[in-house]
Order: sequence, then structure tokens, then C-alpha cells
Amino acid sequence: MKPCIRAIRLRKYTRTSKKVYVSLLFAKEGVFCNMPQHITVVDYDPSWPDKFLSEAENVRGILKDNLIEIYHIGSTAVPGLAAKPVIDMMPIVRSLSLVDSLSYLFEEIGYEYMGEFGIPGRRYLRKGGDERTYQIHIFKEGDSVNINRHLAFRDYLISHEKEMREYAALKKRLALLFPYDIDGYCEGKDSFVKAIEAEALKESQ
Repeated sequence: MKPCIRAIRLRKYTRTSKKVYVSLLFAKEGVFCNMPQHITVVDYDPSWPDKFLSEAENVRGILKDNLIEIYHIGSTAVPGLAAKPVIDMMPIVRSLSLVDSLSYLFEEIGYEYMGEFGIPGRRYLRKGGDERTYQIHIFKEGDSVNINRHLAFRDYLISHEKEMREYAALKKRLALLFPYDIDGYCEGKDSFVKAIEAEALKESQ
């Protein structure tokens, strides 16, 4: 087992009293756990759509007739947008309980089956361990709140280059500040994401 390496945030103050957050890694001898997720943001990779299509076929093979549609969402679905190199997929299904009964098939192809994982009505799966490669967000047909917000956010960034570039720059800065602190990374972009999501949903109505 690997020694436990945890990411913590330390608060420092410059002479101008501005808060600066840095990530510090430390290992505690004799304690074991998984290494924190390594956060990297890279320039857009034209291979991401093909990676989505390839993995989507694996998902289709498991969900079969329960699957209605599967969407490429998140930053890797936006041409030109810098992103964490993690492909996000959103399958829409007829039955979540049937999905639950097939969790072992997802595990056989390398996924961790995490259940709702903080979002009621979702089934969240992840692949790749600490260097994550794929994430699946499964919703039941009719869950318009969750389905629409993911698609609206993606489509808004595709059609608004200025905001897309601002988002890319923000993510790159945060990845440098919080390379092993996913909470810090997410908190840093939360207000931007919520503002864009609100505008995106207005436009999509």
C-alpha cells in the first residue's frame, strides 16, 4: 500500500494582507490511503471526442435497452477549451434501479461505482484512480433540472468564445494553486460556473 499523502491548504498572508493559498503534500509514516487526485489543466486535445465515442460504446454495451441517450459533457466537450483531461459522459436511462443492478459490470471495466455522490437522482462513476480518465453521470429520463443544466452549460461555452477563454484561464490558474486540492480548485471556480450556468439556462429557454 502507498503511504498516505494528503493535500492541505495553508493560509499565508503577503505584506499587502492578501490571502494566498498553496497546497502542501505530506506523508505520515504508518498511515495508508489513496493519493489525492492530481489536478492538471491542459490545452484542448482534438482526440477527446474520439475518446468519448470509444468509451460510450462500452457504456452502451452495459446499459443496453435501458439507455436512451448518452452525451459528452463538461469541458472536454467544448472545442478549444483547456480542461482536466477527464472525459465526462452523461447517459440518460429509463431506470436507475436497473443501473444499480449492473454496477458490477462497470467495475469490471475499471469504474468505481459511487452512487448519488452528493447529487440526488444521479449515479456517479469514475475511472482511472488518482489520475482520473473518465467520469459518468447517469440521470433518469425526466430529470430536466440536472440534464438541462449540463447541456446548457456546455452549449453556452461552445457559442461564447470570450467566456470560454475566461474559464480556461481561470482553471489554469487554479490548477497551479491547488494541484492536489480538488476542494480548493472547485471552490475557486464555483462563482464563475454558477454565473455561466444561470446565463446558459436563460438562453436555452
